[in-house]
Amino acid sequence: MTIDSDPIPVTLRWAVRLLWAEAAVVGLIAVWLVWADLTATRTDLLTALLVTAFAIGAAVALWALGRALLRRQAGARAPAIVLQLMLLPIGWFMIQAGLGWLGVPLMALGLGVAWLLICPPTTRALGFE
Repeated sequence: MTIDSDPIPVTLRWAVRLLWAEAAVVGLIAVWLVWADLTATRTDLLTALLVTAFAIGAAVALWALGRALLRRQAGARAPAIVLQLMLLPIGWFMIQAGLGWLGVPLMALGLGVAWLLICPPTTRALGFE
């Protein structure tokens, strides 16, 4: 049995947990989209399949990035940050559409996880310092 002399910092652990939580939520949305695709009476099949594939890909990407970050693979940090920053325009458009109760927390989540990924303990753990 070996003892890890350099434990994973709390900031990195929380970033990974939140990425995995996002992956789970997007995965549930993907399941709902598959169900909606199969039960729709009328649909633009190509568009429906592309939206569903995008949701599945996003869930897989979030999960894989969280796993890579947990393994301290530094190259996973930038794509994870980009995905988090993509929550800003999504949240903004939700606010504009009257869904501020969902848009504001979504934007806060994106900024929070991005901050967790660039804060000094995470940066050191990923070997950037």
